[in-house]
Amino acid sequence: MPLLMITGYPSSGKTHRSTQLHTYFTSRISSSSLPLRAIHISDDTLNVPRSAYAEARTEKTARAELMSAVKRELTRDAIVIVDAPNYIKGFRYQMFCEAKAVQTPSCVVEVHIGTPIDTCRENNLRAREVDPATAYADEVFDNLVFRYEEPNGMTRWDSPLFTVLYDDPAPPGEAIWDALVGNDGRVKMVRPNAATVLRPATQQDYLYELDKQTSEIVAHILTWQKDHPGEEGGQVSVPLVQEVLQLPTKPLSVPQLQRIRRQFLALNRQHSLDKARIGALFVDYLNDQFGR
Repeated sequence: MPLLMITGYPSSGKTHRSTQLHTYFTSRISSSSLPLRAIHISDDTLNVPRSAYAEARTEKTARAELMSAVKRELTRDAIVIVDAPNYIKGFRYQMFCEAKAVQTPSCVVEVHIGTPIDTCRENNLRAREVDPATAYADEVFDNLVFRYEEPNGMTRWDSPLFTVLYDDPAPPGEAIWDALVGNDGRVKMVRPNAATVLRPATQQDYLYELDKQTSEIVAHILTWQKDHPGEEGGQVSVPLVQEVLQLPTKPLSVPQLQRIRRQFLALNRQHSLDKARIGALFVDYLNDQFGR
């Protein structure tokens, strides 16, 4: 069923907007007698403390727990609202892939634009006075704001994108409903692609080819950057791959590329991809990660 990702600065009102949407969807489902249910997943429902975002190790664990909950609840009869920072575009892409794998639509509700950072900081301070466990430490707050990767409605995994301004009385519930469910009450079906359909790997030496081809493409990128110092991005042809790789303006480091490669391997390790298409799919995945 549809996946709705809430994103925004810390203390920008994500939980408030999520609660409004959950109430709207529950009411809409009840009045229409559709065989659906609305599910609200958040750091609070998963008992993830705000302190989890203080260091990389605990934050990684928190994101893994959130992803597990999303996978668990993405069924044929649920609208899943993910109320969490969701500030990393790669993490939003992972959730997009999970939704696409079960042939259900997704969208992003962005609440940070209309909520100034100073207002978010004031909200955080007020929350700390009421209950310190519901607030972020100052250094964690500043770090999350600094690292926030704003959603872009031009990318597949961030669209359709709905922006909620600070003084809006409520999110555009009807528009979001139409994007995910439709006026006829039938949840829209999404056609999965080869990178998201889970099938047993049956081709001989598939895992070897998956590792080999992705490693060669990473090495090709690093070699290109070394041979073109100072160039800001550009199109790069990859041997034996028809798709063109569009590099970002900032140079890519080895850890960055290896992290993206590991994500791709995790998504496709159990798939039965055509070995001749592994390179093309990895290039397409890289272009998505680079924000093409």
